[in-house]
Amino acid sequence: MPSDSGTRTDERIEVQRTVAATPDDIFAVLCDPLGHVDIDSSGMLMDATGDPVTGVGDRFVVHMDREALGDVPMGEYDVEVVIERFDAGREIGWSIVGTIKPPIGHVYGYRLDPTEPAEDGTVRTLVTSYYDWSTALSEWKAIFPVISEANLKGTLGILARTVKRRGRV
Repeated sequence: MPSDSGTRTDERIEVQRTVAATPDDIFAVLCDPLGHVDIDSSGMLMDATGDPVTGVGDRFVVHMDREALGDVPMGEYDVEVVIERFDAGREIGWSIVGTIKPPIGHVYGYRLDPTEPAEDGTVRTLVTSYYDWSTALSEWKAIFPVISEANLKGTLGILARTVKRRGRV
């Protein structure tokens, strides 16, 4: 499989990885609130409550611990994930409603693109993870990026492992 690759602008990070799974299998992890916790490489996502999402406007709660980053002494807190983009098997994107009001305005998401099967016939999907703060409120832009490109790449690796393990259950 190709190695992780990434691109960065002043207000957006994108990383990609080819995952040996179908878009639907990957999307199932991304729609599951606990799936987000399972694949987080930052260490901030501790738990989640809520039902799997099925469309734009759906929400779930993520229980966070900012101490994992060691940058801001926020301790434990909750955020609400609000689904902003939902194209089943293709893209999911969300904003965050947290302790700061109004919400800061950054978004996270994944795009899934089927690729040619591997030589052995294994189905593969190119997964693009993005983190965009171009629509964040101007007074908050100086804090970005909070999550690094390395964190996004790590999460894609954990996603590949998680999808593979869930397929064996």
